[in-house]
Amino acid sequence: MASLKDPAQMASSSSGLTFKLHPLVIVNISDHHTRVKSQSQPPSADSSSSTSTSPSSRVFGCVIGVQRGRTVEIFNSFELLYDPSTHSLDRPFLEKKQELYKKVFPNFYILGWYSTGADAEESDMLIHKALMDINESPVYVLLNPLINHAQKDLPVTIFESEMHVIDGIPQLIFVRSSYTIETVEAERISVDHVAHLKPSDGGSAATQLAAHLTGIHSAIKMLNSRIRVLHHYLNAMQKGEIPPENSLLRQVSSLLRRLPAIESEKFQDDFLMEYNDTLLISYLAMFTDCSSTMNDLVDKINVAYDRHSRRGGRTAFI
Repeated sequence: MASLKDPAQMASSSSGLTFKLHPLVIVNISDHHTRVKSQSQPPSADSSSSTSTSPSSRVFGCVIGVQRGRTVEIFNSFELLYDPSTHSLDRPFLEKKQELYKKVFPNFYILGWYSTGADAEESDMLIHKALMDINESPVYVLLNPLINHAQKDLPVTIFESEMHVIDGIPQLIFVRSSYTIETVEAERISVDHVAHLKPSDGGSAATQLAAHLTGIHSAIKMLNSRIRVLHHYLNAMQKGEIPPENSLLRQVSSLLRRLPAIESEKFQDDFLMEYNDTLLISYLAMFTDCSSTMNDLVDKINVAYDRHSRRGGRTAFI
């Protein structure tokens, strides 16, 4: 199955839509691929013509979310059954899953579908067109499961479909779209918990702290190297060794103007609010602990005075 290598596919989308992708979608696709790969068994030597699933089989599913104006926010996803012989999806299964998700997430709609692979393939357009009766302009999220240590960006690509005229024939092709990662507080906590390095035996606080500090050190080291490269570039530009680039200078100036923002009045108000909330939670925890201790003391006093009242006729303290 060949990949789409047409130059038009490499073009950027002109729809003007803004895509926001949540980490839960990436985790779901990765988990789907990992489970399928771990459950698949390589074919034996005497069954080379078998159609059993190979470890490199692709996975398919739908992505759901909301669209507000020109902003498309992809919140979640679910798996689909795919028939490789006909390059089609199991529609009854899709409709059943859509009905179930509609009961739990009434505001979410099917925005498109997802798959895994290094690049979009020719058969992907058949699936894409089959989903147009649900969404007239579906989104295609492609996750590349191959590990590339030289790649710094997420191996996720979002495609839209556009009608282009190629060799005088109008054709529907995939075009790449830019996206941003959007998270909510619950997702940030979950992703941080999943990504947190922890030994198999449970580990200790010192081990977790060392892993956390190692991550911070790596981030600071990377930031320092990038600032150093930018500093050398600006020095060379100032000395006339390279021609000045106004667009880059404007970006650097904009970045520098954002640095004093941490001293703004709004930051101080937000910081004090967070600080006061943290102190309030600490005080409440302390009051709760004191109340629990006082309650234990009262119980002990009641037990002591109950015994004394049975002996001398005195009433209980409380």
